[in-house]
Amino acid sequence: MAGGEYATRVVLTTLPDADAAEAFVRCLVEERLVACGNIVPGIVSLYWWKGEVERASEALVILKTTEGVLRDLLTRLPELHPYEVPELLALPVGAGHLPYLAWVAQETRGGESR
Repeated sequence: MAGGEYATRVVLTTLPDADAAEAFVRCLVEERLVACGNIVPGIVSLYWWKGEVERASEALVILKTTEGVLRDLLTRLPELHPYEVPELLALPVGAGHLPYLAWVAQETRGGESR
């Protein structure tokens, strides 16, 4: 179970490339807004933007955090992000390996000991 004590969240965003994504994730980890971020380079995104269908190469970023830190992350992420309208999707984790969920909780701002 991932609710209750740990209330883990997975947050998705995209960045222009792997280098930008790494700098972005490092900042969020150092600020303890996320415990971990995975960077998946080389994705292709097709989307509507200002009345046109656009195509872009991007890096997908998968962030792990907790509900207790989510509000701060939702504020900080757009401040750091290079896009005018960044993707920012927060998904609840319904279940997970309890030691991992505890680690996520410990390594974000709400963590008791580090």
